[in-house]
Amino acid sequence: MAIENLFDSASSVMTVVSFTTFVGILWWTFSRSNSDFDAAARLPFADDALDHPAPAAQAQEERNHG
Repeated sequence: MAIENLFDSASSVMTVVSFTTFVGILWWTFSRSNSDFDAAARLPFADDALDHPAPAAQAQEERNHG
């Protein structure tokens, strides 16, 4: 009988801990500033400037090499 009471108490405690963790994750997700995520989202496009140089820079480079 005592072991059943212990399992019931443990079940209630784990439910409260799980719910608190869930609420904490929601709070962390929506309270953070998006600047970190915005910078990470722009990373795939950071190399575009290197792949396609501006026309003025390209003309200067051709004059230097030619």
